[in-house]
Amino acid sequence: VQLQASGGGLVQAGGSLRLSCAASGIVFSIWTMSWYRQAPGKQRELVATITDGGRTNYASSVKGRFTISRDNAKNTAVLQMDSLKPEDTAIYYCHAARTTLSGEYVYWGQGTQVTVSS
Repeated sequence: VQLQASGGGLVQAGGSLRLSCAASGIVFSIWTMSWYRQAPGKQRELVATITDGGRTNYASSVKGRFTISRDNAKNTAVLQMDSLKPEDTAIYYCHAARTTLSGEYVYWGQGTQVTVSS
């Protein structure tokens, strides 16, 4: 299983970035996809989630600014980040999860750095 995250970079405050997570090795459409982030010296936190049914959930700090979506035909999850703030600076990680009768299965992608300058 591979989760390949891309799209990070350096942007000024108020700008936008689009992160993509390309999945392989799983039946993508039945997995819940999430983005987490970890800023220096802080714990990793959940940013946004989209279920296999398309339901979304956001951290309060990004609600209204970030949008998570998925394209099951392309096995890709996307995080559109608008109105970026310096406090959004972090390494962003793609995450796939699925709960079955035999337990929960979780995969992490490598991180992609997002830096927002003031």
